[in-house]
Amino acid sequence: MSARHALDGRRTLSEAESKALLADYDVPCVPDRVVATAAAAVAAADEFGYPVVAKLTGERIAHKTERGLVRLSLGGPEQVEAAAVDLLGAAAPDDGAVALLVAPMVRATRELIVGLHDDPQFGRCVMVGLGGVLAEAVADVAFRLAPIDAIDAHQMLHDLSAAAILGPVRGEPAVDRDAVVAVLLGLSRLATDRPDVASVDVNPLLIVDGAPIAVDALVEVRA
Repeated sequence: MSARHALDGRRTLSEAESKALLADYDVPCVPDRVVATAAAAVAAADEFGYPVVAKLTGERIAHKTERGLVRLSLGGPEQVEAAAVDLLGAAAPDDGAVALLVAPMVRATRELIVGLHDDPQFGRCVMVGLGGVLAEAVADVAFRLAPIDAIDAHQMLHDLSAAAILGPVRGEPAVDRDAVVAVLLGLSRLATDRPDVASVDVNPLLIVDGAPIAVDALVEVRA
């Protein structure tokens, strides 16, 4: 946990806890299993069917990709077992309690980012933008003060500079804007219901056959 978070009493929920909270607010999330051992990871992967993703997870692990704690497109039990052993071995003492998260591998060509953030001047804001590893570099985002309604949410999508990617692209259907709006409205309700939630980052929110689904999420809560 960072020094800042130690001082202001924040803590980070694990990915599984974050997605469970968001699912209660109409954010569709990829299913997952949290397990403690490589053998249990293989059993979870067998249940989902291949390929799968394996990640090291825990309350103190916020940036899995940057630390190399994600294994993608694992195609069989041997790959899952090897990845699980490797990930558990990569845990650092500062990580505290860790586990393995196993989920189906979901592929998409379009990614969004959505979330909740506290603006020091204006207050709680709902956010949507282009997602993926280049989200910070591109910074194509739109904000509205919470709470928002459906008109606000649709306008947020319209405000994106690259809003054209929400239409049909290379044989893929247009993004179901109403489904994305439902996600934004869910985040708005979360902002109202849970003042203890300091921030929410869902990146990426993949667009699969036109529909949004969250494959990673990070929620910070105040003490």
